[in-house]
Amino acid sequence: MQRQIHLLTLPDMPFFCFPESVGHYRQEPEHSVFREAGVLNNFNIHYVAAGKGYVEIDGETHELGPGEAVLYFPMQRQRYYSSKEEPWDVRWIHFYGTGLQEYLIGRGFHESPLWTVRNRQAFEQAHEALLHEAETYRMLHSSHLSTLTYALLTEFIAHAAALTRGNSKTSGNRILELLPVMQQEAAQPFILEEWAGRLGVSSYYFCKLFRSVTEMTPMEFVTRCRLQMAKQWLLERKETTIGQIAKDAGYPSVSYFNKRFMEHEGMTPTAYRRLYGVLS
Repeated sequence: MQRQIHLLTLPDMPFFCFPESVGHYRQEPEHSVFREAGVLNNFNIHYVAAGKGYVEIDGETHELGPGEAVLYFPMQRQRYYSSKEEPWDVRWIHFYGTGLQEYLIGRGFHESPLWTVRNRQAFEQAHEALLHEAETYRMLHSSHLSTLTYALLTEFIAHAAALTRGNSKTSGNRILELLPVMQQEAAQPFILEEWAGRLGVSSYYFCKLFRSVTEMTPMEFVTRCRLQMAKQWLLERKETTIGQIAKDAGYPSVSYFNKRFMEHEGMTPTAYRRLYGVLS
């Protein structure tokens, strides 16, 4: 199955980002692309949703599986192809814009061509929305195309972690698999040694690996999960005291909960409730 839309290149670019083409290939075992350096003057993300494929970089062949992607900068040599035994379900976009190169370099995306996308569902939904818009209206709503491209790019930037060689890749994937469990159990007491034990590594290496994958410490991740739960409960559980919500979110001390909430939200839990019309 092939879905692909190619769009006109805008001569005077008024947008931060805009798609040159967007597509989705599935069950195409012969899918294979080779471009010499200097041929393609736009950015290119190929993301694997299922199956597997291969990318050749500097004489080395790298396998890409579900949730992994390759990001090419303009003018780069490109060589990628599907596995014949397990054809990839690959979603792709070629895009360009004003200031994109500086924007991506400033966030370190020039340092690796290979990435893991942590929030696969959000990325795939954003890609489908862009592809559907391009299929349905082509360039009739150019500003909307730009907005959807930015949404897709934002999902990639926010949730992409660089793939590394060797055992680090396997360990990184194990961290990614652990994140939903940590989120689910965030309200329970956080014991670093127990989480490191689930991966069979030391606490020091667990923290180092976790930071390399998520760009935050395990405790920072748990804190975000707890506060997200608390924000939801503050609005949904209108009759529940802030002290009880703090306790349910993993904060026995309401004063410490208030402090952490203030640091992240810029207001107290009480002010947050009042902002949305919930009286405590």
